[in-house]
Amino acid sequence: MDGFVGRGRELAQLDGMLRRVRGGGRAGRPGRALLMRGRRRVGKSRLVEEFVERTEIPHLFFTASAQPTVGAELALFVEAAAGSTLPGAHLFQAQVPRTWDAALTLLAAALPTDGPSVVVLDEMPYLIAGDPGFEGTLQKVFDRELSRRPVLLICVGSDLAMMEALNEYGRPFHQRASEMVIPPLSPAEVAQMLALPAAEAFDAYLVSGGLPLILDEWPTGAMLQDYLADAVTDPTSALIVSGERALAAEFPAQSQAGLVLRSIGSGERTFSLIARAAGDLPQASLTRALRLLTDKRMVEVGLPLSTRPSRETRYSVADPYLRFWLSFLGPYLSEIERGRGDLTLGRISSAWTTWRGRAIEPVVREALRRLPPGHLPEGTSEVGGYWTRTNDPEIDLVGADRGPIAKRLTFVGSVKWLENRPFDVHDLGRLLQHRSQLPGADEDLALVAVSRSGVVTDGVRALSPEDLLAAYPD
Repeated sequence: MDGFVGRGRELAQLDGMLRRVRGGGRAGRPGRALLMRGRRRVGKSRLVEEFVERTEIPHLFFTASAQPTVGAELALFVEAAAGSTLPGAHLFQAQVPRTWDAALTLLAAALPTDGPSVVVLDEMPYLIAGDPGFEGTLQKVFDRELSRRPVLLICVGSDLAMMEALNEYGRPFHQRASEMVIPPLSPAEVAQMLALPAAEAFDAYLVSGGLPLILDEWPTGAMLQDYLADAVTDPTSALIVSGERALAAEFPAQSQAGLVLRSIGSGERTFSLIARAAGDLPQASLTRALRLLTDKRMVEVGLPLSTRPSRETRYSVADPYLRFWLSFLGPYLSEIERGRGDLTLGRISSAWTTWRGRAIEPVVREALRRLPPGHLPEGTSEVGGYWTRTNDPEIDLVGADRGPIAKRLTFVGSVKWLENRPFDVHDLGRLLQHRSQLPGADEDLALVAVSRSGVVTDGVRALSPEDLLAAYPD
């Protein structure tokens, strides 16, 4: 893929912040700060690079790299600053600051005063981990120097919990920065980028997770099987290496959290089954690992949605790409590396229909939450699922006024994502049976069917893949 596709909303937000810098500020403080966070390999750096290129104004782009000493990281920063397009870049050639305080103060002197500039600190969590005082130093220099200059300071990080915490009460940067969350590309952006029909775009989204690096390798118009035939047999493809690198960056080798994540990715969803799959982890160890994974936004915790309280907690991998990677690629990397990706392809092909049927459910729920009014029954503010300990019943879709304990249910629904198999009268009968078993439901509760291949029965509100893409406006 060539060119830059999508991210229109994010680019517009960045343009808006730069306009405020250009317009000055109260009490002579035009400087602005932005904390940008998003999952690894979601395209944060590429987005900021595109923004900086489009502005055509002086800028510094520095990417931290977790150097073993503060001095080594500072040396790389000085090198980047000296090679930047800032008008005072030459100052970094004449001086060698030995502390972040001195380096950031020198940075302020290198900024233009008669026009805007942009300073990007990428992978900021590495800077904080390498120097616990960096956060306070940045706040001090921002207050005293950077905020007085027409500069947009963009701090980027993949550690979601740490980046979110930087703006909290009691932290040095509290209320000094705006926040921006960069999600993966949406299913609609995947459809646009790859020129695929709606149903095939959702297949591509389930495999790529909307990660631009993977989609860049996906030929325009290529169906899933064609892409996988190339990507799975290439040990260096982004599809193969992105998951391994993401996990290596988050967890040390053989860490308990990494082991638990792999157990969830293999298909286990309840506390006891995850513990067993992870090697009979003690309860306290599993609880700590799950807390870490949820704090990092790598695992989602779900409860049944109904009018009755439930303790039937289930865990799932939050990122669609990691769900696919952990299921089909991660356990078989050695097989792929020795040139037997054909075995992996065969495994994907045989399990794809069943795996996709479950993997598409959280994607459908997210799309339904985003749909504009009129597509779902009035009063729907939450969309979830319902299950019991024995999965009798297990309901794909439940709409309600709130969750996880609703005051009022608004619909019950089913997801049928089979090719050439529409939602029919047999599926309707099963949905009616599920409705009778759902706490808080009555015989008047609306029925919704989300089907890849259409609906051939009356009595339900039908939604297609095309309808789901409408949840993601340009």
